[in-house]
Amino acid sequence: MSLTHLLFKEILHRKLNTGLSLLSVAVAAGFLVGSVVLLNAFDLRTEALIAEKEAEMRTHMAEMEDSMRKSMKKMGFNVLILPADQSLGDFYAENYAEKTMPEAYAETLANAKEVVTIRHLLPMLQRKLEWPEAKRKVLLIGVRGEMAWAHRDNMKPILKPVPEGTLALGYELARGMEIRDGDETREAKVGDTVTFLGREFSVGALHPERGTIDDITVWMDLDEMQAILDMEGRINCMMALECKCAWANLPKIRKEIQSIVPDTQVIEVAGKALARAEARTAVEEGHKKAIATKKEERAALKRKREELIGVLVPLVVAACAVWVGLLAFNNVRERRIEIGILRTLGLRTSHILFVFLAKSAMFGLAGAVVGIAVGLAIALGVTELPGQATANAALPPLAFLTAAVLLAPIVTVLASWVPSLMAAQQDPAVVLRQD
Repeated sequence: MSLTHLLFKEILHRKLNTGLSLLSVAVAAGFLVGSVVLLNAFDLRTEALIAEKEAEMRTHMAEMEDSMRKSMKKMGFNVLILPADQSLGDFYAENYAEKTMPEAYAETLANAKEVVTIRHLLPMLQRKLEWPEAKRKVLLIGVRGEMAWAHRDNMKPILKPVPEGTLALGYELARGMEIRDGDETREAKVGDTVTFLGREFSVGALHPERGTIDDITVWMDLDEMQAILDMEGRINCMMALECKCAWANLPKIRKEIQSIVPDTQVIEVAGKALARAEARTAVEEGHKKAIATKKEERAALKRKREELIGVLVPLVVAACAVWVGLLAFNNVRERRIEIGILRTLGLRTSHILFVFLAKSAMFGLAGAVVGIAVGLAIALGVTELPGQATANAALPPLAFLTAAVLLAPIVTVLASWVPSLMAAQQDPAVVLRQD
């Protein structure tokens, strides 16, 4: 009888012993790979949760930025570019700049590729003077319209230009004017003809009440104002709206503008714009802090699971090894007479040792394969994977599974080594005489 034939006879004859040994190995292998699947699935859920939080943050910040952009546009220009020699004290006291600068500065800025921090550039000329025909002191503002950017798309203007030959009047001016209408007088209306500094103009627009100096302003075309005041090619202010990339970052805006037109100074009308920028920063920091906290919570929970699994897996493997060893020892003790007979028939010690260890290796290998398959099936069945993740993403690496399959027979052989050696070294004469 060959050793291979004897080995299979041994396995078929001792079904219960073989089955219990195989079951113990399957439990250990299944527990091992199942634990890895659960940890991988936990990582996938963590990544999906963090990705969802980050997507929510990006959406919220995009909505907030769009809302801020629209709000800032409604609030109007908030960056003022003034002549470098203009006293800011006088500017704040008089509400306009007395000093002037070349109108070409606006063209230079609009044509510069380096300008990214401002949008909606509007050159203008402002002067306080007497409107003799209306017997009022007014703030005269000349505008041509927003500059066209040479190197980027232009957006819908905040302020429409004033057509030549027309005036746009502030609320208080229009209400206080006396326009003859037959035998009666009334306040100014759109379409009326008025005389300003000896020239006739049509009232093209009436501004709503704003509660600021705008209520006593007269707006006209920039070229006409420059001609009337003999100030051709001169302006005293450029207004702009800061880009969202530079919200509440005046040093960045100032550095960029003054690198192109050095003979200027830049101030920012912060107010609500600064408050909104600070609110945006606070919201963004809050989102980032919440994401960081969630990451820390998930990492701490994972560490606890790893610690628990790190204790349980060795215990299960050790229990499996002890169980296999006990089953092997019991098998040897119950089969002392059979082993003695086999020895008298000519089987050497190495043959007996081969049969028992080969048997242990075979049920170790088979138990590992069965246990891994069942463990994976159960773990994937009870694990909730995120929507976009597939089962393959939670599976252990192929190298890990291969190592688990190869490790199992090594453990069972080592656990069966002492009982198998005891069986192989028994003296058949002693065994048969005692029984």
